[in-house]
Amino acid sequence: MPFFTKISLVQFRNYMSQSFNFNKKIVGICGANGSGKTNLLDAIYYLCFTKSYFSKPDAKNAMHGLQGFRIDGIVDDSNKEQYLTCILRETGKKEFYVDDDVVKKFSSHIGRFPCVFIAPDDSTLITGGSEERRKFLDTILSQLFPDYLQELIDYNKLLLQRNSCLKNLHEQQSNNFDLLDVLDEQLANAGQKIFSCRKEFLETLIPIALQQYEAIADKDENVVMNYQSQLLDKSLLQLLKDNRQRDLYLQRTTAGIHKDDLTLLMDNEPFKQLASQGQRKSLLFALKLAEYFSIKNVKKHSPVLLLDDVFEKLDEDRMLNLLNKVCNDTDAQIFITDTHKQRLDMAFSELKQDWQMIEL
Repeated sequence: MPFFTKISLVQFRNYMSQSFNFNKKIVGICGANGSGKTNLLDAIYYLCFTKSYFSKPDAKNAMHGLQGFRIDGIVDDSNKEQYLTCILRETGKKEFYVDDDVVKKFSSHIGRFPCVFIAPDDSTLITGGSEERRKFLDTILSQLFPDYLQELIDYNKLLLQRNSCLKNLHEQQSNNFDLLDVLDEQLANAGQKIFSCRKEFLETLIPIALQQYEAIADKDENVVMNYQSQLLDKSLLQLLKDNRQRDLYLQRTTAGIHKDDLTLLMDNEPFKQLASQGQRKSLLFALKLAEYFSIKNVKKHSPVLLLDDVFEKLDEDRMLNLLNKVCNDTDAQIFITDTHKQRLDMAFSELKQDWQMIEL
């Protein structure tokens, strides 16, 4: 099981040059807003995914007024130390190393050191559009199955090519569909594989998420999740053929796995319309815990858990239920941030857990 023992930051966000050593399974990180708690978690995420969790351009992660940064980490993986390094040069070139060996293709590193991040802005997973839930699902599957990530990369490239083709055909008023026919075949092939993987995986993920939600809420609140996809009724190739004239008119692809969603309901109504803030956050945590357990089940070892400011907008009972799930029911290395040291101390003491505290 990967266990981070050290991380060093140079010119990363608000850190000019600082190192942290980790010696416990549970690491509490406390400090005032703006002290760098989230930045420290994101640095760990960088070493797992080669990029920021917050979709920032790499250059935006350098200390203000400076160019470039460096993140070094030591991971104890099955009693073998591995050294991870991410460097952004002043030229804007990014480099990634594992034990001094250059990682030539960043996507090949994803899934090597699995990680689950929970941040306050993740509430958009519950309240936002379908693209947020697709991103959530793709992040899990990309860590589990390298072929899935490559199919997704291929699909998105083909989707751009098809949309460009549709635009050209529309502008030229052309009826030569030879290229469009080829793109449809290729897009359908990649899309069907992605759909099959998502459908099979969600048959496992959804029951776990609902079980976790009930445990955190400590009651049955009649929450339902469903996989929504146009491909449940027709093949993607047939959908592309059926929608061709509409696509030509709109100059974009209106059917495909890029329209998939995970619908969330409570009492047969959209969850986000009925749920309180506590219920929304409980469902967010339930989905993230389902991500954790799904990765563990496939990888046979636990991903690192990064919990940023998780105590806000949760009542005490839900908070303790959540901590019990992540601290007592998992063997993961866990990093938890909070603005109140006393709150972290009391929570960990309540759970009778040994922990390390880092004060910023």
